[in-house]
Amino acid sequence: MERDQLTYRDYAAFARMSAEEIARDCEASAFRATGPGGQGVNTTDSAVRMRHVPTGITVVSRESRSQLRNRERCVEKIREICARRARPPRPRKRTHVPASQKLRRLADKRARGKVKDLRRRVDGE
Repeated sequence: MERDQLTYRDYAAFARMSAEEIARDCEASAFRATGPGGQGVNTTDSAVRMRHVPTGITVVSRESRSQLRNRERCVEKIREICARRARPPRPRKRTHVPASQKLRRLADKRARGKVKDLRRRVDGE
């Protein structure tokens, strides 16, 4: 499934999946995190980038010094994103434009047209 074809119902199904099921659908890669942490950061591949293949969601976790904990945190982030996208869209409320508003809009358009007419070059006789 591509991300363009997914609906909020599809994301709801992913949000209900267990962490193990989500992890099975993911491609994970470990890399060295940047930032504060000194030698602990510079020498271990503890940061994790995880991509959920069915949805195309990509997340990164570098909070922990443990690669395993960062993998777990990535799965949690994917579930949170799926849960956020699982909310159904709010129904559209039709609005009624009052007649006075319509008349005011037309009057504004006419006034604007008159301003533009005054910008035109005057033909000299």
